[in-house]
Amino acid sequence: MSKPHINVTPLIDVLLVLLIIFMVVSPLRPDAFRAKVPTESTNDTPSDPQTLVVIIGKDASVKLNNEAALGTASDPHLLVARLEDIFQRRNENGALMSTNVDDPTRAFSDQIERTVFIKAPKRLDYGSVARIVDAVKLAGAYPISLQIDHLE
Repeated sequence: MSKPHINVTPLIDVLLVLLIIFMVVSPLRPDAFRAKVPTESTNDTPSDPQTLVVIIGKDASVKLNNEAALGTASDPHLLVARLEDIFQRRNENGALMSTNVDDPTRAFSDQIERTVFIKAPKRLDYGSVARIVDAVKLAGAYPISLQIDHLE
């Protein structure tokens, strides 16, 4: 009787195919992180008129630049309507963005400035900030950035 032996040739073939697949796929990972930094300002009003900053107050009230009474963090429908109106007017006026025009991940065919910065106090709960991020995304903002300087 002959001794049984394991044929490792199919195993090596499979491993070589997996190695080739991983070698081809590995260069496709992202090698850069694009970040937009707002210009430095001494108050809550940005210096660039195209910059939109959503400010969440300690009482969860929401402001957009200098506009108050845009709802609360738990009910941001007024903020969504205002941002949609701003983006609509920018599209009608042809207010094109100056940076990241060639971004392949951009979800919108227009080239208007849709960047929104969100500023919230440290003591605010995560859920409130997440609701505002979702509301801003629903309004059509891209990209959405969190502003972390000068927080209370």
